[in-house]
Amino acid sequence: MVEGVTKNLGRLYLCTDARKNKGDFAEFIDAAFGGGVDIIQLRDKTLEARHELELLEILRDTAERHGRLWAVNDRADIAMLTHTPVFHVGQSDLPVDSARRLLGDDTIIGLSSHTPGQVDAAMSAEALDYFCVGPVWPTPTKPGRAPVGLDLVRHAAARSDSKLGPPPWFAIGGIDLDHIDEVVDAGASRVVVVRAITEADDPADAARRLLDRLPQLA
Repeated sequence: MVEGVTKNLGRLYLCTDARKNKGDFAEFIDAAFGGGVDIIQLRDKTLEARHELELLEILRDTAERHGRLWAVNDRADIAMLTHTPVFHVGQSDLPVDSARRLLGDDTIIGLSSHTPGQVDAAMSAEALDYFCVGPVWPTPTKPGRAPVGLDLVRHAAARSDSKLGPPPWFAIGGIDLDHIDEVVDAGASRVVVVRAITEADDPADAARRLLDRLPQLA
């Protein structure tokens, strides 16, 4: 686990595609960071490796200018080539221990979790820096995956104990301004969003409004 990662991760994590239809990737991520997004992950399965590397260079430069983090999803080879500060995997992707051996101790590594057992395992995984709980509600970014509902968020919150120092966790899946209060009431202090910002007319304002509804971290 990367020392000090709890503080560095912040509260608002954004996943975005390459925005091919709008052609405004650079402008969009700049606005999102400007509104207070702490981490932006490029997640677009339609990208070829060369194009993904080009976009990640833009993402890296923008994140560094704002003093924020950026993330690579799934592709450990691309994570190694770009020296990404954050790498995220799913349950069926590269195992966390293997990712740690490949990427070293300086990379922040995160994992998706969808069941109480997976949450419990993530809580005690030494190689893990954060995990996500969800999808809380149905989301088109994960077609075919059943939502887990708020009970799994409550489970993660109940298992969290600052004295034990578990990795920080984010609620994810269908979270927007209409639902964010529900996940906060269920115990989440960090969220991952997609459409709440990617479909907003003003991404910076959307980010600020989401952050206003999240509790401050201790």
